Amino acid sequence: MSCSTLGPGRGRFGHGGCFQQSCWADDPAVLGAGGRIGAVRGTGAGIGVSVVPGRRWGPGWWWSATTGRHVVHGSAAMRTQLMLLDRDPDVIGLAGRPVRFVWRDEADGRVRSWVPQLFARYADGTGLFADCPSGPAAGGVRAQRAGLVLEAECARVGWVYRRLEPLSAVVAANLRWLAGYRHLRYAGPPGVRAAISVAFAVPRPLADGAASAGDPLQVLSAVYHALWAGQLVARLDEPLGEHTMVSAHQGNGGHADAVVADAGRRGEE
Repeated sequence: MSCSTLGPGRGRFGHGGCFQQSCWADDPAVLGAGGRIGAVRGTGAGIGVSVVPGRRWGPGWWWSATTGRHVVHGSAAMRTQLMLLDRDPDVIGLAGRPVRFVWRDEADGRVRSWVPQLFARYADGTGLFADCPSGPAAGGVRAQRAGLVLEAECARVGWVYRRLEPLSAVVAANLRWLAGYRHLRYAGPPGVRAAISVAFAVPRPLADGAASAGDPLQVLSAVYHALWAGQLVARLDEPLGEHTMVSAHQGNGGHADAVVADAGRRGEE
């Protein structure tokens, strides 16, 4: 079975509550040189994010610390996965609903299509197309069948398709908190950053380390930014608070090590 893709795009919310996108198939931050799957078909039609009246959650924008640009999201589950990918040091590009895969079903000959919710570009040149279901059965049979097609087509070029399982409530809450400090303006001046590195050279409670590095009102925001950026590490599968044990990052795993226990329970190791 062979897929083609409808060009990815950037755009705005238009009439009728849909997000209208224009083509950005040549954006190296998204696909990279020579990184397209199949043939890019079409340049005009947008890939919509519907606004459903009465629903508690609507489409929005996530400002990416990785790219310095906004990425569209259409659900709470999608935003949470965006946070996780934005914090991954190996990710160099992010896009929301970037392409439409189109293929002919071998069973009945019908043309079918699917728009994956996220795309992540990695520093090693590989890519991840992903959907962000709120639960294992979300999307029904159609989503499951589309996932099998996308998984096979991505594997042909050395990329990956995955249905990302929801994070635990504790990990998601901790990520939301740290994400509020993801912008570089929270990194603090060089003197504060150096004091934080010294304070957490050995594991110690978050509040104690912040107090030893200076005025907590000035230091805490820089500590949270360092936790987001992976310069400091802590377990994120436990509630983040003043007694959380924090240390300066020493290994090669970065902040990904901080969620390894929860990732294992979710089958993502």
